[in-house]
Amino acid sequence: LQAPFNLETRNSSDNISCQQAATQGKEGLMGGSNTAALLTLGAVAGSSCVWALPKLLKLCCRSLGCTWQKPGQPRFVDMPHPDWKPGVKQTPPFGEQEYIQYDPATKDKASSYALVISAIVPRPIALVSSMSKSGAQNVAPYSYFNVMGHAPPVFCIGINRSPGRGGGKKDTLTNIEESGQFVVNIMSDWYVEAANHTCGDYDPEVDEMSLTGLTPEPSQRVTPPRIKEAAVQMECKLRQVVDVHDASGNPTTAIVIGEVLLFHISKGVASQSPTGKLIVDPTKLRPISRLGGTIYGTSTQLFEIGRPTKPQMHMGAAEYTGGAANIKK
Repeated sequence: LQAPFNLETRNSSDNISCQQAATQGKEGLMGGSNTAALLTLGAVAGSSCVWALPKLLKLCCRSLGCTWQKPGQPRFVDMPHPDWKPGVKQTPPFGEQEYIQYDPATKDKASSYALVISAIVPRPIALVSSMSKSGAQNVAPYSYFNVMGHAPPVFCIGINRSPGRGGGKKDTLTNIEESGQFVVNIMSDWYVEAANHTCGDYDPEVDEMSLTGLTPEPSQRVTPPRIKEAAVQMECKLRQVVDVHDASGNPTTAIVIGEVLLFHISKGVASQSPTGKLIVDPTKLRPISRLGGTIYGTSTQLFEIGRPTKPQMHMGAAEYTGGAANIKK
């Protein structure tokens, strides 16, 4: 898998009905009944069966002779509401809101998982490379991930206990706790399939780097390798692990706090801020985000909204933003 530039330069009870709806839609298309298939698609779109939509949309496109488009090139567009002024109400597009209350203390873990990953979106993805005491390489993606500070650069990764291992630790967590070192690689769309394939619950001795075709690149400050396909790579050390327990006292999640020791930014995605600082151009990085189910996303429409100063507190967002993106073209 190749980047578009030279990196060398550097589920629930609804699932049954969802499955039936998807099957009916597919059978309708295969049988030439576009109307039936589209009606089924509409029913799926109006239900909780979000995961079935991409497959049905593809089938509808093929049957109707249209093209299923790949993600477009990221570009800057205007902010959604350039005429907004302070004090003007902004309402949701579906009218008056009625809320469903959900108390996670009364629900099972699988139900809470489905809600959490679909509600807290989009999430950046840390593609973590680590190494065991015996020298075995490991790669795995984690979307319970985000930056917490920049001086020094620190971030958190949430690593859940593995249901497939009886609630035991995942290889990534074991390796990080034993060595205190790891690398976070940022996922981009040109290698998302290979990166995603590393998420399988493989045995500890499986080398996901070799399995998926990803390329190991020697690190400078830590032992685990970087991933050459990634345009942003961060060599990290472990600062702290915070264990989270459920109501029964069982450990369910480890919050890994890491510190970046060394950044590697490909020249293919590097740019400068208006003041000359090194930054990453999102239109070139083309980062991947995680949503609910097995749905991933790309950021194809980008817009800027400035930060108002005290003298600008009564101005509209478009007035203090100015419309110029912070990326040098």
